[in-house]
Formats: sequence, structure tokens, C-alpha cells
Amino acid sequence: MLKTLTAHIKEFKLPTILTPVCMAGEVVFEMLIPLLMASIIDNGVQAGNMRHIVTTGLLMLLMAAGGLATGVLGGVFGARASTGFARNLREAMFNNIQTFSFSNIDIFSTPSLITRLTTDITNIQMAFQMILRMFVRAPMSLITAMVMAFIINARLARIYLAAVVILAFFLFLIIRKATGYFQKIFPRYDDLNESIEENVRGIRVVKSFVREGYETDKLKKASSNIYKLFTKAERMVILNAPLMQITVYTCIILISWLGAKMIVVGDLTTGQMMSLLTYCMNILMSLMMLSMVFVMITLSQASAKRVCEVLNETTDITNPEQPVMEVADGSIEFRNVSFSYKTGADGTDGDPEAADAVGLKTGLVGPGMEENGGNTSRSVLHNINLSISAGETIGIIGGTGSGKTSLVNLLSRLYDVDEGEVLVGGRDVRTYDLDTIRSKVAVVLQKNVLFSGSVLDNLRWGDENATLEDCRRVCRIACADEFIDAIPEGYNTRIEQGGSNVSGGQKQRLCIARALLKDPKVIIFDDSTSAVDTATDAKIRASLASELPGTTKIIIAQRISSIAHADRVIVMEDGHVDAFDTPENLLANNQIYQEVYESQVGGNADFDEMMPEGETHVHASRGGEA
Repeated sequence: MLKTLTAHIKEFKLPTILTPVCMAGEVVFEMLIPLLMASIIDNGVQAGNMRHIVTTGLLMLLMAAGGLATGVLGGVFGARASTGFARNLREAMFNNIQTFSFSNIDIFSTPSLITRLTTDITNIQMAFQMILRMFVRAPMSLITAMVMAFIINARLARIYLAAVVILAFFLFLIIRKATGYFQKIFPRYDDLNESIEENVRGIRVVKSFVREGYETDKLKKASSNIYKLFTKAERMVILNAPLMQITVYTCIILISWLGAKMIVVGDLTTGQMMSLLTYCMNILMSLMMLSMVFVMITLSQASAKRVCEVLNETTDITNPEQPVMEVADGSIEFRNVSFSYKTGADGTDGDPEAADAVGLKTGLVGPGMEENGGNTSRSVLHNINLSISAGETIGIIGGTGSGKTSLVNLLSRLYDVDEGEVLVGGRDVRTYDLDTIRSKVAVVLQKNVLFSGSVLDNLRWGDENATLEDCRRVCRIACADEFIDAIPEGYNTRIEQGGSNVSGGQKQRLCIARALLKDPKVIIFDDSTSAVDTATDAKIRASLASELPGTTKIIIAQRISSIAHADRVIVMEDGHVDAFDTPENLLANNQIYQEVYESQVGGNADFDEMMPEGETHVHASRGGEA
């Protein structure tokens, strides 16, 4: 863990080295001042030597200035080193997250990653700064003060030694007790962030169902858990203060009492006793600083472990040694393909966060799931064999959890198969360069995401070099030009975060246009026209057919009308291909397709879930696959 973290100090090595050097200099200057003060009292004040007082006083001022300068420089270098270290850690974590495959992302929840990138990094930053400054200054100050005290008077210095041993013992017990509480705090932060994120994302649903009170209580419970743990930890840590005060005052009383006796008999001078009292404060304050450092290190250990988990996580999907850089065409073939979600994911189609919530947080192992070494896996695709020609329009229909989204995720290698092969353009997708295959297999999701910026900025995610005319062309195909042209600022209209200022249908059409800018060989529509009316849906289908004749189009849909025009339709059930044929043949021969067709034509319902064998495969509400 230490090696992983220190590797990211990088260009901040110099301030990292200079900080403890400056702190050591500060200690040296501070330790000389009590000796000079003793000299002023013994050789100046008591001897009436004004010249000695002035000379030594100026030297004390010089020592104080040196201590101030080195202390300030230590603070400046320490701040630069710690903030730079935190910046590098945060960038390294974020960059590593960008390389994760979906299966890697399934291991961590979004709130957990946010906590690790913010709170955990901040804790490490603070601990690193304290290590560079206090962890060097405090031990050096303690040891130097102790040595100086023994040089002045070994008999009185034993009081310090006894105090240090007793104080160190009790501080060890306090820190050990507080450590257990600190280690439990950060998983609670994940729960708190998850509650906040879920509420903010679903604020419209919360308000429409009048669930503000429930959400408030849930957040209060998560906050209370953190409050209780922090309170218990702080109750232990706060014992440092009274314990330190008792020790300091006891030492002062003993030194004053015994020192006064020694002064009377001539074994100790007044200046020496004043120096001993000063060193007493230095020793005990050094112990206090050390205890604070140990508390901060203890607090940051849990954070460091969580950060290293992200830094050390390696993607399980990588480029081959000699990747293929061009996709010949949009032909697709599945050969004996089987696939399962692992590392705690529950196999929820297209929703890694939901998978993480079920698989990792509850640890449930449901039907079709296996547990292996603490991880769970759920088989979602079984022995799939399909062959699709370039330029075909393929529909996919099936109930939630039947494996529709899982099937198409394999095409752009968002996941890798467990068994078999997935071929695009006549080659196994594992032989392609990752950027190449993901550029040529475009996906338009049902739950689309738009980013802050203009309409043009969002469209150019498909091609950063696209001209305005290119963007207009794809918007015409996606029927997005209708509402863009009606807006005063047109393509320069600002999109708010998450696309909150556009409707669901407008968002879907913008995302279709964005995907078309990639000039893909295969384009996948994962129920991506569910929010548009049937007339617009038909116009989009007609435009795609005329404008992209050579592009393979795969349409996952809940509405029969969206796939009735397809060349062929895949009917999925429980991870198997129940049928693969033309809509006409399926209507004549396939029971599932017949029942969906009849239910939607007769009752205007949408197919969403499959009933057990022997029962009607119909769901009365219109929805989308997770």
C-alpha cells in the first residue's frame, strides 16, 4: 500500500524532502533558545553584566527569526507537497477508472468512488502533511529536549522520562481504541453519499410521490450513523487534552519543588531551572503532536486502503498485442456464447450500479446465481448462436432479465464472453483495438446521458471534428432538427447537467444523432425511442433505412411497432434465443411473439416481463429493460 501511494509523489519529491529538513531546522533553533535564556539569567541578570544580556538577547532574536523562517518554509513546502500528492492521487484514480470495463465498475458503487475521490483523498492529504511536518518535528523536539534536560540536570530530567513513559502508554491505549471507530466510518460515508445521490437523481419522483419525509429520515439515519461513530472516536481522542494537562502540571510542580530545593543548596541555578521548565513544555507538547499524528494516520489508513483498491484494480479487458484497427463491415456472429456477471453483480441488464447494490451490499445469491470465493456470478446468456448479415435490421424482444442488453453489450466488448466467440466484421471482437470496435459499434441507451454544454458540444461526442453541417445531417436522420431549429439559439442552446432542460424524447433523439456521427458499422438502439411518439419513431426508422443502408441496425424494443419493419427478430427468454425469424414467420409460429402482438394490438400494452411457462407472456405496463 505504501509503495502504491508514494509512487504518486512524482514531481513533488523536492518539497517532500525540504519539508522535514526545514522542520528539523526549526527544532534546532527552538532548542537553543532555552540555553541562551538560562545564560542571560545566570551570567547576565544575576551578574549584572549588561553587555552579556544584550549580546545573548540579540542571539536569541536571531534564533527566533531562524525558527520562524524555517517553520514558515516548512509549512509552505509541506502544503505544496501534500496538495500536489493529493492532486496526483486523484488524477491517477480517475484515469484508472476510465480504463475499467463494466465488470470492473461493477465492483465499486458510484457513491463509493465519489467518496474515495474526495473524502478519502483529503484524509490522505492531511495525514501526509502531518507526517512531513509533525512526525519529524515532534520526535526530534522530544529527543533533543530530553537530551538537553539530562545535560542540565539528570536527576530532574528523570521526572520527564517517567512522565513520557506513562503518557505514551495511555496515549497508545486511547489511539488503539479510537482506531476501531475510525475504520468503521468510511463505509458509512458511502451509504450517506448513496442516499444523497439517489435522492438528487430522483428528486422529481420523490416529489411526485410525496416521499420527502421518507428520504429525509433515510438521510438522517445515514448521517446519525456517522455522527455516532465520530462521537465515540472523538470521546476517546479528547482524553488526550486532560491527560496532557495533568502530566504537564504535575511535572511543573515537581520540578519547581525539587528545583527550588536544589537552588537553595547550590546544585542548580535559577536559569537552569527556567530552561528545564521550558524543555518540560517542549517534551510534553511534542507528545501531544505525536498523538495527533497517530490519530490522523489511523484515520487515513482506512482511506489509503480504499484508494489503493481503486489504483490497483486492473481492467480485465485490454487490447491484444497486435490489434486489428479496422472493422470490415457490420456482419455479426455469435458462436456458442455463454456469459455471466461476476464480482458481486446481479446480472441486471444494462445497470451495473443496480448489480452492485444487490450483489455487493446485500450479498444475496438468487436463482441462476453461484457463489465462488465470496463473489457471486449469475449466468445470463446460454449457448447463443446467431448470424447477422451486414446492413440487416434486427429486432430484439424479451422480458426484463432475459438478456437483451447483455447480448448487445458483448458486441462492443463492454464485457467479455465466458465461453464461445462474438464476431463483428468476420473477426472476434477480442482481436480489435478497443477504441476501434467501440467506435464502429455505436450504442444508444434507453437511459441516455447528456452533458453540460451546448447541443453541438453534446453531438460532437460522436466526432469531435464534426462540422455544423455534419451535425445537421445526423439530426435530420434522428428527427432532432425539428425541435433544435425551433429553439432561438439552435445548435448553440445550452444543455444543463444531465439534460434536465430537454424532454425525454428530445434527449433520446439527440443521443441517436450523437451515435450516428460515429459513422458506425453497427448501431444498437436499446429501447432508445421509448420516449418518442409512434409517428416520430416511424420517421426515425424510415430515415435510418434510407440514409444508412449498409449499417447493421439492432433495435431492442418493448413496442411491437418498433420492430415490425425489421428484417428479422430475436425473441429472448431467460438467456436463451427462443426464436430468430422474420416478423411474419414469428407471428405465424412463435407463441411468445404472438401473445405480445395480440396484447399490444388489442390492449395497447407493452411487453415487459415473461410469465412462467404455460402462462401468458404479457405485461400490461409500458416500460424498459433495466
